Amino acid sequence: MLAGAPYASTMQPCPSCGRENPADASFCNACGAPLSVAAPALAEERKIVTVLFVDLVGFTARSERLDPEDVRAIQTPYFAGVRDAIESFGGTVEKYIGDAVMAVFGAPVAHGDDPERAVRAALAVLESVQQLNAGESELDLQVRIAVNTGEALVSLAAKTAQGEGIVAGDVVNTAARLQSAAPVNGILVGEETYRATRSAIEYQDAESVVAKGKEAPVRVWRAVAAPGAPGERAAGHVPMVGRASELDALRGIWERVVSERRPQIVTLFGPAGIGKSRLTAEFSDLVRQEGARVIRGRSLPYGEVTPYGSFAAQVKQIAGMFDTDPTDIACAKLNRATEALLDGHDPDVAAHVAILIGVGEAGGVSDRQTLFFSARRFVEALAQEQPTMLVFEDIHVAASSMLDLLETLASRVRDVPLLLLTQARPELLSERPAWGGGLPAYSAVQLEPLDQDDAQELARRLFDVSGSEARRIDELADTAEGNPLFLEELVVSLAEGRAEPDELPTSVRSIVAARIDALPGPERDALLDAAAFGKVFWSGGLQASAATLDALEGRDLIRRDPVSRIGGHQQFAFKHQLIREVAYATLPRARRRERHESIALFLEEAVGNVGDVAPALGHHWREAGYGERAGRHFVAAGDQANRGWAKDEAVRLYQQALAVIPPEERDLRHEVMKRQVLATQAMLHLREMFVQRDSPRRDADPAT
Repeated sequence: MLAGAPYASTMQPCPSCGRENPADASFCNACGAPLSVAAPALAEERKIVTVLFVDLVGFTARSERLDPEDVRAIQTPYFAGVRDAIESFGGTVEKYIGDAVMAVFGAPVAHGDDPERAVRAALAVLESVQQLNAGESELDLQVRIAVNTGEALVSLAAKTAQGEGIVAGDVVNTAARLQSAAPVNGILVGEETYRATRSAIEYQDAESVVAKGKEAPVRVWRAVAAPGAPGERAAGHVPMVGRASELDALRGIWERVVSERRPQIVTLFGPAGIGKSRLTAEFSDLVRQEGARVIRGRSLPYGEVTPYGSFAAQVKQIAGMFDTDPTDIACAKLNRATEALLDGHDPDVAAHVAILIGVGEAGGVSDRQTLFFSARRFVEALAQEQPTMLVFEDIHVAASSMLDLLETLASRVRDVPLLLLTQARPELLSERPAWGGGLPAYSAVQLEPLDQDDAQELARRLFDVSGSEARRIDELADTAEGNPLFLEELVVSLAEGRAEPDELPTSVRSIVAARIDALPGPERDALLDAAAFGKVFWSGGLQASAATLDALEGRDLIRRDPVSRIGGHQQFAFKHQLIREVAYATLPRARRRERHESIALFLEEAVGNVGDVAPALGHHWREAGYGERAGRHFVAAGDQANRGWAKDEAVRLYQQALAVIPPEERDLRHEVMKRQVLATQAMLHLREMFVQRDSPRRDADPAT
């Protein structure tokens, strides 16, 4: 390995976050997850990943004139800065190639916003290099960086410290080509990266890159800055649809908080994109119109400066503090704000809150409750001065200490009009099952997917906003399955001509993949295996235990059907087709073939060649690679449809049979062709009969 690159010792990847850890470690040094977890069932998977390449410009020629020790002295802090920037945003350094570093985001674990993480990491790398140059005027390091997103084959067991690659695919090659074409001290991103991040990253247009091995020039953009906080989306311009009952519930809670001066904590639960932030924004506007104070804080998925990040953001807004303030100025602002709130000087409260939010000077306290008591006095004073709503976004990624502070405030603040409004994904209850339990005034509001009518209405409004022709509304609503964010991404993708209504944009697939990757190993493996069945599956066709399936149902990923079509086997269905599609897309081709063969054998044993199961058997044997076997089932299904006078369906099934029956099976192919011809003639005859029946007779009197 290159001098200055991290030492390649035996390491083990964390199954939860993907970070490399020493071989003898029992828990992950990054996220604390146990490392003694069985290896994943799949050695390889297909994933949407984002690849980052960064390379020094002209350093090879420069190093020829330097002493080896001087080369190492330059490279060591450079590689350390690049690696720190990448890992701080959840990326994994895969390899060092000369002076270049390649990193992967979204593998082995997806986060849902990996393209944004990668671009932010690239911007952080530029800043790190600039800081190195500022510290030594003669250093003058320069880099070229590229970020590219696409599908790749991911090796789950790869040991990056030993030089093993994590990902393989065109996405890697394209990223390398873009890096070579990037401007000095600039960042180029590919089209998928740009589409997934343009609401969070500021870009400039750039000339397309003519890349080796590519038939057409590659469209690129130059990343300039990240103006907002990590993971934060720009506010939408479409009116909120389908949340009237939830908004009424929040309004009722707020009226009681104000009239009875009884503090309350509310948690809005729902998966990514379901509309928690939009509902919060609408409710916040209503509260402000009634003369209340609304202060928002957000827990960041990465880059959190203090364990109490969202509370710190709220305190800084109240005190007029900036992250760039020196410590003495920040503390002075906090002292003035606290004195005004408490109607007198109380140095302890200000000092304790300063410690909580990470700006405290020297000193400390003997226990945490002392700090929490001062935070309570600060919040009570806020609400005493004016009815107040404190908004805590994304608490599912908050540190446990932040959740402890929230529960303390909810249980101890008294006799003031205060509402603590929190937002969380369902994962919060996996980490904190007792969340809200035992609190004197707690409410949970579950946001469900939009119903069909509301989804179609939202799709129509989104088309109006995008300036596109209002079409294919039903298909879009069906594909998005009631998720407003997914529907918005689908509309944008379709309006730009980049996808069909039933295709998933990278942004949507990444969000769903992150939810799947967050599952415990046995549950994740069961979900992937079940995906090969289709939307409906049976317990007997899986190796998963009843407890595992019950856990998946508890996470609202699958549901148990009350009646099973196969006796003796419990029937399940994916809660959303999107989950099934992303899970299935994760399986590599070899694993798909194995699963389809296993399912076909299960169905043959459990049901046999019954007419209504024959199409499914044909499908699974075809996907398993057994053409002749699949063909015979398609023929049986076609015969069944033919007997029922579903002639068009019979023609389609016979055509599917002919597509998979090997050419050498001439007799069988000839017989199927004959049945197809007869079914086609009957189908055309039926259509002619219906046309004649529905057309007016030529000799009929129009007046009668």
